[in-house]
Amino acid sequence: MTGRRALFLDRDGVVNVEKNYLHRQEHVEFVDGIFELVRTANAAGFLVVVVTNQAGIGRGYYTEADFHALSDWMSAQFLAQGARIDGVYFCPHHPVHGIGPYRRDCDSRKPAPGMLLRAARELGIDLSASVMVGDRITDMQAARAAGVPVRFLLAGNEEASDLAQLDGARVIASLSGALASLDG
Repeated sequence: MTGRRALFLDRDGVVNVEKNYLHRQEHVEFVDGIFELVRTANAAGFLVVVVTNQAGIGRGYYTEADFHALSDWMSAQFLAQGARIDGVYFCPHHPVHGIGPYRRDCDSRKPAPGMLLRAARELGIDLSASVMVGDRITDMQAARAAGVPVRFLLAGNEEASDLAQLDGARVIASLSGALASLDG
């Protein structure tokens, strides 16, 4: 496939500090290095796409409108830092804890690759030339299933025993560990 390269980012734990069911801007703390990573990706010609499971919607903790409002605010914070987010894809479903129509298996909920595949279709992304940065094994699994070859796991949220499931992904201690992969 010919298309543009993308830097895929998980949101909670990569873009912002992990806080359970984050949905209010006053609770947002950005992860150190995220603005530099996105600026570097922008300058190297990568699209930057956030792909995030948002089970808090499915559980009824906040609404899709709350999520979109926070996403818009976060994108504005990036623009103010000279960085651009090109797309935000989310899955509000949960197969066990979802309420009403949100309780279902979904091909977009990571570790399934649906969000990445949809972004590739809609934004003209070449998945085989793209990069994923996540903080969970499920991020790595989704990217691998979508055909994203360069995958970075930001250390800290997974048990060492789970790291055997990385299957080619690299563990990085900070976001600066992913910068070299974005060289033009």
